[in-house]
Amino acid sequence: MGSSLRSSFSLLLGMSILLMGSGLIGTLLGLRAVSEGFSELAIGFVMSAFFVGYIVGSWLIPALITRVGHIRTFAALAAISAVAALVHALWVDPVAWWVLRLINGISLLGSYMVIESWLNEQVVEKRGQVFAVYMMTSLLALGIGQYLLLIYGPDAIQSFMLVAMLFALGLVPIALTPVTQPIPIRTEGLPLRELYRRAPVGIVGAGVSGLVTGAFWGLAAVFAREIGLSDAGVATFLSAAIFGGAMLQYPIGHASDRRDRRKALIVVAGLAAVGSVALFFAIGQNTALIVVLALLWGGFAFTLYALSVAQTYDRLDASEALEATRGLLLMNGIGSATGPMLAGLILYLAGASALPLAFAVLLVLFILFVLVQLRKEGPTPKPEMTEFVPMTRTSPVAAEIDPRTESDPHEPVTVSPEPNP
Repeated sequence: MGSSLRSSFSLLLGMSILLMGSGLIGTLLGLRAVSEGFSELAIGFVMSAFFVGYIVGSWLIPALITRVGHIRTFAALAAISAVAALVHALWVDPVAWWVLRLINGISLLGSYMVIESWLNEQVVEKRGQVFAVYMMTSLLALGIGQYLLLIYGPDAIQSFMLVAMLFALGLVPIALTPVTQPIPIRTEGLPLRELYRRAPVGIVGAGVSGLVTGAFWGLAAVFAREIGLSDAGVATFLSAAIFGGAMLQYPIGHASDRRDRRKALIVVAGLAAVGSVALFFAIGQNTALIVVLALLWGGFAFTLYALSVAQTYDRLDASEALEATRGLLLMNGIGSATGPMLAGLILYLAGASALPLAFAVLLVLFILFVLVQLRKEGPTPKPEMTEFVPMTRTSPVAAEIDPRTESDPHEPVTVSPEPNP
């Protein structure tokens, strides 16, 4: 694996720098919005735009890459992201911020597509291990980005300038990567109705995961501030949840390879629900307890999507796994876009303490759904089960690197620019 990682180092470095900026601006905007007097409803509205941008970008970016190429696309998106970060500080308005977050979501999705296309082109051996390193690096970079908030604070324009610098610096290792232009990658998708018929737990799990993690990315900073945490406490709270997701995915997923994956989803969702209730009772206690609970909660909550993908792949032929990815990402994206708005509504109507309880209720409803499915259909035979791979939501191109998909990494595949019905 060493040679594969060395050849991909500049790509991973560039993406890590960019994601530190992305992790910083998400938290920065939440805290700045609170200090500017935005309501929780307005904050949820603003934060949902980022995930709407993910969905829109999955239709727009492939055509842009085909037209102008990968490096020009990445350069343009990095520049747009840097400018958008600065405009946030110059134009403090919920509607303007919604548009800027939409642009940022499209840009980050496009950046993922470019990086993953290059990784797919370069990595020939040990693809599974490189894929796992890429996914874990992404989460760790997002977690580290939280602490950059402490350099200037959420009310300083310098914090937005720092985000812009990171977006621009992330371009440098990519632009200087001495690799050939990758072949444009396009993927077709299975219709959502067919995907639900064949893997109901996986597709619903992807949506539930989007609701939970979308609400986390959008409103966790606001939640942490409203329960009394300082800037350092907010950064530690968010990073603990993200690091928990990075650390616990593999051991949880590896254990799920030996049993019915749906039962593993029940256990993980149940533990995330218990963690949510524990967070509710920890509000007002010492920060260290809240951080430990966030670490455990993140480990379970951030594993739901990867387990849902594995469960879906278990139910499909290996040749269909790539086609299923688009539907899973669409469901996760819809959930992610809806999560911040619902979380904002909950904070507005019931206060910050109600948010963990809302997570618990949602997770319990998902558990009940899975229990119904267990009675309807038997488990996937063990010889037909796929191996768990740690992952987080990025772009459809990531599935090309995933060792569970059977396709030639240098053979272009077709991508539908329209959403599945």
